Amino acid sequence: MNLFTRLVIFAVILLPRLAVGQETPKFSVTEGDFVAHDFKFRSGEQLAELRLHYRTLGKPVRDAAGHVTNAVLLLHGTGGSGQQFLAPQFANELFGPGQPLDLTRFFIIAPDGIGHGHSSKPSDGMHARFPHYDYDDMVAAQHLLLTEGLAVDHLRLLFGTSMGCMHSFVWGETYPTFTDALMPMACLPVQIAGRNRVWREMLMDAIRNDPDWKNGEYKEEPKQALRSAQDFLIIAGSAPVLMQKQLPTRDAADKYVADSVEPRIASLDANDLLYQVNASRNYDPSPRLEEITAPVMWINSADDFINPPELGIAEKQSARLKHGKFVLLPISEKTHGHGTHTWAVAWRDYLMQILTQSQH
Repeated sequence: MNLFTRLVIFAVILLPRLAVGQETPKFSVTEGDFVAHDFKFRSGEQLAELRLHYRTLGKPVRDAAGHVTNAVLLLHGTGGSGQQFLAPQFANELFGPGQPLDLTRFFIIAPDGIGHGHSSKPSDGMHARFPHYDYDDMVAAQHLLLTEGLAVDHLRLLFGTSMGCMHSFVWGETYPTFTDALMPMACLPVQIAGRNRVWREMLMDAIRNDPDWKNGEYKEEPKQALRSAQDFLIIAGSAPVLMQKQLPTRDAADKYVADSVEPRIASLDANDLLYQVNASRNYDPSPRLEEITAPVMWINSADDFINPPELGIAEKQSARLKHGKFVLLPISEKTHGHGTHTWAVAWRDYLMQILTQSQH
């Protein structure tokens, strides 16, 4: 596996790379778009047409009343898309025959959140005039996609990574009876503060303070802003033990920086990135955690820069969940920092546990 693949599994920009020696999954994927008309954002802004792109795998199973009984919703991280769940380290471990999310048994739904992937976003043309969405808006749009777009009114499981992890807690509070189980991975259910907020604010400042940003109306991407943002993303997504092993010398580390930063800038849009990071600004499910009634299997990894275990937050907050279990994965050859959530071999047994625990 090349160095860039192993180290730049972004904490906030989660686009896991395909590993050398692993084949791209050959599962059948259906893609589509749902349009929510006159969508109202919590900011008071409105879009006449909000497009939500999505992918589905497997087939829906309906009961005698016509309700889908086997739907699983997969929610991606900031800057990512539903495409990330087709990476072999995820799909090849979960979607095959006899595996936890066997596609002969489950109907998988992987949307692109507002501002991400092929869903409506600032770079489509509105730039900084795009509505200032937040996590509640994103969850409300996901709910519309399921209920109005796909005729799914209940989930067998809701699984979320990073930002999707935070969305899981919002879902559990906003729609407490909608899913049989929740599996949030790589987040904390509290206001984003401390170092986590500091580096996010620094990233946003790098964009806003670049004169080439032009208040979002740039003709060419503000490259210095994106270069600084990319630096933050690499550190946020890094795993220290793995990075030390793969970059054991000064020269190796310097070459990694020289080779890794510039190629990623070409795929970033400054407005999209700014909106994506800023969407977490008012996230804080902590006051209502007791309202989550579904079983919860919540997993973080010990080498996560964004959610460091020494804060002790997870243990305290998980005790407030009525039917919750928190698991901290120790650092091992299976963990990859914040991006551990997409390497299913590290935690798939826990996925089986929550599916078994929550089955009717």
